[in-house]
Amino acid sequence: MRKITDWHVHSRFSRACSQNLTLENNALWCEKKGVNVLGTADFTHPEWFGEIESKLIEDEPGLYKLKDGRFSDMRYMLTTEVSQIYKKNDKTRRIHNLILAPSIETVRKTNKWLADAGFNLKADGRPILGLDSEELYKRLKDIDERTVLIPAHAWTPWFSVFGSKSGFDSLEECFGSMAEHVFAIETGLSSDALMNRSCSMLDKVAVISNSDAHSPEKFGREANVFDVAQNEFSFDGFMNVLRARDQKKFLYTIEFYPEEGKYHVDGHADCGVALDPSETKKLGGLCPKCKRPLTIGVMSRVADLHDREVTSIPNNHVPQKSIVPLPEILAEIYNVASPSSKKVKAMYESMITNLGNEFHILLDASISDIKTFAGDDIAEAIRRVRAGEMSITPGYDGVYGKVKIFKENERKQKIPLF
Repeated sequence: MRKITDWHVHSRFSRACSQNLTLENNALWCEKKGVNVLGTADFTHPEWFGEIESKLIEDEPGLYKLKDGRFSDMRYMLTTEVSQIYKKNDKTRRIHNLILAPSIETVRKTNKWLADAGFNLKADGRPILGLDSEELYKRLKDIDERTVLIPAHAWTPWFSVFGSKSGFDSLEECFGSMAEHVFAIETGLSSDALMNRSCSMLDKVAVISNSDAHSPEKFGREANVFDVAQNEFSFDGFMNVLRARDQKKFLYTIEFYPEEGKYHVDGHADCGVALDPSETKKLGGLCPKCKRPLTIGVMSRVADLHDREVTSIPNNHVPQKSIVPLPEILAEIYNVASPSSKKVKAMYESMITNLGNEFHILLDASISDIKTFAGDDIAEAIRRVRAGEMSITPGYDGVYGKVKIFKENERKQKIPLF
């Protein structure tokens, strides 16, 4: 049975996150998006964990559903992201790691350890821990051997294992003796599985993708697609598939086009400067306008650490499918600045009511069915996104890239399907 997972999201108790992030509303949006297993997020936050304990009940081992019976096909997995700031090898490191826990009891023990160690778990759903990543993972394994740690958005500049500002050049450098237990990394929005596969040092790990959503509308902008039997539909079942990198069961990742991510190329937002790696090197890493250091993006970091050229995912690795979220497609069709405009919301709701959830529309629905319901322009836009026929101005230094599916004069006419 096909299951789509998004394990890295946030709660309303994390900074700069929507107040609409409730367990009930999250489940509703999973139904709209087509996400089957969502991370709870932020299980270290006392108030949010209280809601998790009171509102969720374990169904399959390590997977939870709402006690009130709503959205009975959707499951939660216990997850959180932590922000670690510490010194290693004479350099300050800023790393974000994703923690996946197998049970409520494991979370209780983990939270007690962190609270007893003096960390402020109430301040933010994503707590700041002055802990070395190797030591953190050791302690998590001491609490429960089944707990899994996955480097979050592994390439982004400021807070990641390979980030240009404070990261490392290998998993071993970061995790030391615990590197052998790191069997997956997360791409982040500014890289995709293909970019990661240019680094042979990552051949031994699975590459996963999650949305890192700060609002429910963003769920599933990146995700993972599995085909698991009923007896494998559990925390351990999913983790075993990742450990084995089983291509029969881990079908593909769903990826943001990485150019759309806000740290894809190098740049300086204050000066409106975006540069590819070769230009950055010519300039010595300095902004050509203000002469201050550029923010070195994901493309450059991958270029620094890669050791082979790849143009497609190697056969022995999990493939990917790239999408543009449906609200962004509709915003371009309607020529409005925001995917949250009234026009976009109305068409979005109508399409998922009549055609199926967002993933079905973006990945599976026939173009002819989309055309019949939504018209030529929307159908052609989705066809082009599936084929990668679009232009993207890449993102840099915290500025999202801009997708253009149509040229300026095309949207004013009825566009033939083929």
